Amino acid sequence: MKAIVITTGGGPEVLQLQQVEDPELKDDDVLIKVEATALNRADTLQRKGSYPPPKGASPYPGLECSGTIQAVGKNVLGWRVGDQVCALLSGGGYAEKVAVPAGQVLPIPLGVSLKEAAGLPEVACTVWSTVFMMSRLSAGETFLVHGGSSGIGTFAIQIAKSKGATVFVTAGNEEKLAFCKRLGADLCINYKTEDFVAHVKEETGGKGVDVILDCIGAAYLQRNLDSLNFDGRLCIIGLQGGAVTEIKLNTLFPKRLTVQGAALRPRNPENKAMVVNEVEKNVWPEIVAGKVKPIIYKSFPLSEAVEAHKLMESNEHIGKILLVP
Repeated sequence: MKAIVITTGGGPEVLQLQQVEDPELKDDDVLIKVEATALNRADTLQRKGSYPPPKGASPYPGLECSGTIQAVGKNVLGWRVGDQVCALLSGGGYAEKVAVPAGQVLPIPLGVSLKEAAGLPEVACTVWSTVFMMSRLSAGETFLVHGGSSGIGTFAIQIAKSKGATVFVTAGNEEKLAFCKRLGADLCINYKTEDFVAHVKEETGGKGVDVILDCIGAAYLQRNLDSLNFDGRLCIIGLQGGAVTEIKLNTLFPKRLTVQGAALRPRNPENKAMVVNEVEKNVWPEIVAGKVKPIIYKSFPLSEAVEAHKLMESNEHIGKILLVP
């Protein structure tokens, strides 16, 4: 099969389409003929050499895909050859075929095309596991997501609104803010020209928000804490603004704040299967009902992975970028 190989750590130009061995099908796996895969920020970190795949995972990038099942391992129940599916991967999505544990496979939601479904598993599993399972966002609460126009952000806006939360977002230009507004965001803040802490406080009568999903890390940590309500929960899922900082610990005490971090890729297959099962039960019905939809910005042939990575790192996109073998 053909796959995108990271020839050495570096810029987008190190990605090359090469002929490689087919993936090995283990007893608990299904083999998927890939219809499409979607880019994630982690792919660019892996390409640079700073986010290696977990032990035993495919060396090729790609953390999600959609496609058709070509073969099933002898222990697999519930999936058959020919089923159209999408899947959460530990790697290997940038290829014509990928093997994945059956517990990480999802049906294609009614109303979503096979190709578009490639952009769902990673964002759905990330947002549901962090915002809802860990941070327990509930109807009537207020939620702030940084990077509202990203793949994670566009999904988080929709699912949080569908579950009855008030949603605030930050984004970097007026086009992105307007898009977030159309998706249902209640307050849209330009982080380049506005102070998000002041806006959050003003909009909430000085209280702050109940849950924050943050991809920035160090640069926003103290400001995020300052933006939280009593019993507020901050979940950090990215370090685009650095990994090391100082905070005033006395910010945490009077408001009983919780600071959490999470990543999907290092979780074991049992944990991933549990998250995928929760997503199918809680998120898929919202997609079928039309309350949540995949936001696809652009699709590239697999052979143009270099251009796709350049687009992602330009931060010009809104939603997801796809690669199609």
